[in-house]
Formats: sequence, structure tokens, C-alpha cells
Amino acid sequence: MTDSISSKIQEPRVWRDNGWTARVIKNEDDDGWAVAMTRDGQSEPALVGPWTMGRDKKNPKPLDGAAFSTLVKTASEFVRRSEQQLHAALHQSITVTAGTARITVYLDIEPDEDNPSATLTARDEGDDVLAQVKVSPGFKLNRSSAVAWAESGYAKP
Repeated sequence: MTDSISSKIQEPRVWRDNGWTARVIKNEDDDGWAVAMTRDGQSEPALVGPWTMGRDKKNPKPLDGAAFSTLVKTASEFVRRSEQQLHAALHQSITVTAGTARITVYLDIEPDEDNPSATLTARDEGDDVLAQVKVSPGFKLNRSSAVAWAESGYAKP
């Protein structure tokens, strides 16, 4: 028996396949149409974009295989870029010179809704841990904060 989320649908306003559902919806901002791309298992669309009007200039153009493939590719790329940006924001690093040593300082943020936390770690050129402290998730890692931390003897900032 096939589960309803994974079953293939190919209708003029709804296509579901390959882990995605495309749904043509009324554009709330104007008289046109939009298409919402939702990944299976998600409650909110990953991407919503404009959709083409049909020949009658009133109704939306029906979805087809080529359009659906393009929409899946676009939505997948959008999700991938968003995940990369989130990862980059949560896991930052900078290499600085403190005294005569080159060190890399890492800021790793755990974005827990109830209790977010962050850890600052300094590593030498051999990747050995020099120091590690808990900091506020709002800590700003930049060249000057990294150098200041190292020059303080890695005291909690």
C-alpha cells in the first residue's frame, strides 16, 4: 500500500513526485497566480514564486512535467543554499596571529529554542585545542575579538 505523501499526483494545479509537491495557488498580492513548492513531510512551502497565467489570462497555466522538474530543481537548490547559510552562521571560524602563533578560533552555536548556547575554541596550526569556553550565542567572532581572546590568555570573554 502506498502512503499518501509519497503517491504520485499529476493534476493541472497539483503535482507530487520525487519528494516534492507543487501547488498552484492564488497570489494574495495581486490578481495572478503563484506556485508553492513543499518538501514531503514539511508543513510550510520551501519556496513560493510567481506562476504563469493561462491563455485565457484568468486561470493559471496547468503544471506539466517539464515545469515540475524545473520547480523541483529550483526549490532543492534554494533549500540547499539556505542550509549552507545556516551552517555558516552557526559554525564560524577565523585564523589570526596572536603574538607569534597562528591560531584558528571557532565559534559553534547550538540554536536550541529553549536554551541556546555557544562554544569558542582555539586551535593551533597542528589542530590541537589550546582553549575552549562557553560564550553567549550572540558572541561576535571577528579578527579583533579572536586576537583579544588569545592575548587575554583565553580568559572567558
